[in-house]
Amino acid sequence: MNDSTALALRRLSHVYVGDKGASLAVEGIDLAVAKGEFVSLVGPSGCGKTTLLSLLAGLFPPTTGEVWLGGERVFGPSPKVGYMLQQDYLFPWRTIRDNAAVGLEIQGTKSKETMKKVDGWLEELGLGGSGYRYPHELSGGMRQRVALARTLVTEPEVLLLDEPFSALDLHIKMQLEELVVETLGKLGKTAVLVTHDLSEAAAMSDRVIVLGRNPGHIRKEIAIPEPIRSTDPIEARKLPGFQTLFEELWAELDAVDEGKGGESHA
Repeated sequence: MNDSTALALRRLSHVYVGDKGASLAVEGIDLAVAKGEFVSLVGPSGCGKTTLLSLLAGLFPPTTGEVWLGGERVFGPSPKVGYMLQQDYLFPWRTIRDNAAVGLEIQGTKSKETMKKVDGWLEELGLGGSGYRYPHELSGGMRQRVALARTLVTEPEVLLLDEPFSALDLHIKMQLEELVVETLGKLGKTAVLVTHDLSEAAAMSDRVIVLGRNPGHIRKEIAIPEPIRSTDPIEARKLPGFQTLFEELWAELDAVDEGKGGESHA
């Protein structure tokens, strides 16, 4: 594996087996994500986006193929990987500060020193002074900031983001997009985002992977042009080339839905 590669999927396929038989979720996936790169996975429902994220996280092994994190093959969950979901999963009986420290407790690294890092991240993410409040006292956007702080305080090398903004109002959602891109860029972190929002994918990413379905496979990779890539997500949407990029992504998904380009709907 190249030294500049943070994550890689090699010849990866995965089959789910249930009461109704076997179902091929994804097939023949080859994907490499460079250190510091922000990649989005988009595609229709049933194309295996969340399956790929779960495999990257080491939550279960692929049926065939390999998952690599840095120079090591993945056989299970790793502290080097942080996972942020659509739901914040904050414990209602714990303060914001204690919720943000959950990962440290799981890793056995909670101490006075690491709790200073918790306070630092809460401050950095606009939650200074909120540490002793409880989840029910915060808005959805603020709760997701706590979830981000909880993820970052354990200092993962890679962040996996599974539609973390989809339940939020548009204004709050775009603020958080900007916060995440700015924060991860400053830290040089690698990120993989799963989203149904093509505008979000185009505005936040260095590269967008369009997946086809039945079974899930990589249909196309689209590199985001430099002017858009180097602009914050809110302003990027206003650039002249953004609409063209959005339409290119839309056309690819439209082709999947219409069964063009060899897509099978069996």
